[in-house]
Amino acid sequence: MKDREIKRTVREGYARIAKKATSYYASRRCCGSDIHEDLSKRIGYSEEELKAVPPESNLGLGCGNPVALASINEGETVLDLGSGAGFDCFLASHKVGSSGNVIGVDMTSEMVDKARANAKLGNYANIDFRQGELENMPVADNYVDVVISNCVINLVPDKRRVFKEAFRVLKPGGRLAVSDIVLVKDLPDFVKKSTEAYIGCLAGAILKDSYIEAMRLAGFQNIQIVDESSFPIECLIFDAEGLGSIGMPKASPEQLRDVEASISSIKVMAVKPAN
Repeated sequence: MKDREIKRTVREGYARIAKKATSYYASRRCCGSDIHEDLSKRIGYSEEELKAVPPESNLGLGCGNPVALASINEGETVLDLGSGAGFDCFLASHKVGSSGNVIGVDMTSEMVDKARANAKLGNYANIDFRQGELENMPVADNYVDVVISNCVINLVPDKRRVFKEAFRVLKPGGRLAVSDIVLVKDLPDFVKKSTEAYIGCLAGAILKDSYIEAMRLAGFQNIQIVDESSFPIECLIFDAEGLGSIGMPKASPEQLRDVEASISSIKVMAVKPAN
């Protein structure tokens, strides 16, 4: 697909997820389903963290815990790329305290609306959710101390541009902490051509070396892959109570094993030079 079509597909897919989230959580309160909590625990969130944020903010869409990775300090300004319903922003809010600030940027208006509603519900006063594309962020130069992102940059066609923007908005000496999906080998063609796989973070993923090189070319230094692991394919293809068009085209068990062998979850840290 062309870049414009990819972005439209992703935007529409995540808009559907946002719209269905309210009905999902209503059914969850009645029926006791906890698929999002289970998935979140598997990728690195603690029980304490899950209880500390509005439950409607956890849509089960991440692939790691960038808030823990970033070692956020009180008084800092944090920017979350692809903030969704606000889950990581709310966790970061507790870290920075009343003297700090959190900015969430998402290109989907429905997600921004949901995040703002969650912030109002939880009385979060130090978070600003903004609609915008990651290739052109509505954030000033040299403004934030930390940039985090959770399984979102893989969705953007021009990843190098995203990292350039992250570099631009960081203060000198600022740091980047990202959890994302990368490839260890090329995906099968039937996945590359799937619009559902784009929404599910697969078809937009690039080879790990290319991902790290895009960060380097943006100007980042001290790039470190802090952790790397296989990522359960079911975490990318679930459809909880109809909560969203995340999925894979129909495939045989052998094809799914081939897909799972192609992807990896990485946690990456990098720094913008102080001078």
